[in-house]
Amino acid sequence: MANVTLPKSRREVKPKASSDDWTMRAFMLMIGTYLVVALAFPLYAMLSKSFEDKDGVFIGLDNYINYFSTPALFNSIENSVFISVVTMVITVTLAFFYAYALTRSCMRFKGFFKIMAMVPILVPSLLPGIGLIYMFGKQGYLNWMLFGYEIYGPLGIVIAEVFFTFPHALLIIMTALAISDGRLYEAATVLRASKWKIFWTVTLPGARYGLISAAFVVFTLVITDFGVPKVIGGQYNVLAVDIYKQVIGQQNFSMGAVVSVVLMIPAIFAFYVDRQVQKKQVAQLSARAVPYEPKPNFRFDTLMMSYSSIVVLIIVTILATCQFAALVKFWPYNLDIGLQHYNFDLMDGGGWDAYYNSIKMALWTAAVGTIVVFTGAYMVEKGRGFDQGRTLFQFLAMMPMAVPGMVLGLSYIFFFNNPDNPFNFIYGTMAILVVSTVTHFYTVAHLTAMTALKQMDKEFESVSQSLQQPFYKMFLRVTVPVCTPAVLEIAIYLFVNAMTTVSAVVFIYATHTQLASVAVLNMDDAGDIAPAAAMGMMIFYTNAIARVLHMFVAKALEKRTQAWRQR
Repeated sequence: MANVTLPKSRREVKPKASSDDWTMRAFMLMIGTYLVVALAFPLYAMLSKSFEDKDGVFIGLDNYINYFSTPALFNSIENSVFISVVTMVITVTLAFFYAYALTRSCMRFKGFFKIMAMVPILVPSLLPGIGLIYMFGKQGYLNWMLFGYEIYGPLGIVIAEVFFTFPHALLIIMTALAISDGRLYEAATVLRASKWKIFWTVTLPGARYGLISAAFVVFTLVITDFGVPKVIGGQYNVLAVDIYKQVIGQQNFSMGAVVSVVLMIPAIFAFYVDRQVQKKQVAQLSARAVPYEPKPNFRFDTLMMSYSSIVVLIIVTILATCQFAALVKFWPYNLDIGLQHYNFDLMDGGGWDAYYNSIKMALWTAAVGTIVVFTGAYMVEKGRGFDQGRTLFQFLAMMPMAVPGMVLGLSYIFFFNNPDNPFNFIYGTMAILVVSTVTHFYTVAHLTAMTALKQMDKEFESVSQSLQQPFYKMFLRVTVPVCTPAVLEIAIYLFVNAMTTVSAVVFIYATHTQLASVAVLNMDDAGDIAPAAAMGMMIFYTNAIARVLHMFVAKALEKRTQAWRQR
């Protein structure tokens, strides 16, 4: 048969963009512009400031040369990396065995242990430092356990950071262990492999990407954290505290910008590695995988329950110590119970107004942030065409996770405090606190929304278009109700973080917009440690109540919006 040369296929004709497509692109452009103004421009202003002197004159790399030639400042890099690595190893190890207990044993009260392990998320990072001071400080009731060592410095920082980062690592490792293929364990059992052999050849390799991801998340959280080292670090300098000292203590904004740039380098590196690891983690999933179901083993289950109980006891002890210290009159000499430390209006920290401001800011952050984040994610995931614009938007949405809160807050000073900036009017208002907080926690909320939206078949949009229905009706009547659990999760995530955040707002609050988390810092600086503990516990109780309300609202709405899942 003679060879026949087929004609080249014609170039595929792209469908003409509809009015809905242009409207969705306009919305995406608006939210993308928000991210540029709230993130990219401030970071550029901060980077530019690092090349200028105190008078704003360009001096090139002189600031960087001065920084790296000053031992006291340069040593902060070594200290920060050391603390982060040590905390990373300890936290991931403890979280792995806790997650192992929850996923590989048949111990009782798993729900209780999981809830208690998440408690540290509800408190500001300053609070565990305060609790450790009351426990192991010079007048602490467990001071004898340190055998002459001081809690102030690297020891205290590491212990408090482990408390602070434990739930973050636990969530990641639990997810990694939960997706393990049960068929591998069945095969290993059939081959008569010992339990240790199965652990080293099946369990650990299967969870390796989760462990690596958890390690880098913990590393990033610790190296960028400001609250813990500020409260309990003593004379042990780290990068985040150096930024605070340069800006607040010495009013040296240029050097503060330099330290911010230095701090961003390990944070960006850790973020990049974490993203690559997460991509590989997804690739390990198989459609034929069988979930692993643990079998009862009295000795093993008892061991796992004992370990989990010890971890929960430590968490509860630190929080209970803070609460007790907030109630006694004068630690440790007068242990009579009273509420005098809750009279915040007599303290140097903004009074009860600071607490009410935090609730107001958290509510605005949850409301505005949820709308902005979910709408932006919808436009990216469900929009058609405009591939380059969607890719750029996705990049902007990922950026906030790699930017430490201290860096973002300092960047806002340089950008929004400029009189020539048309957005200068929001500086010193509640609005800039909301913008800063939404931007700081944008990435995780965006990923949550994208995950929920990816579960919806694109045929929904196709049917809507065939019926000539505008996209906003589809969005409001179908997408939002179906994704209600994710929407509520985004809202509570933003609320809780808005209540606890310190680093992203410590530079940009005004006298009339002082927040509870900042009040904890200021009262601790003034020596009012008991009132600081009291305010920290108020933040914890507020977040706990918000979590409970979120649970009830989610269950109530689930009956109305998720009934289709039961069919």
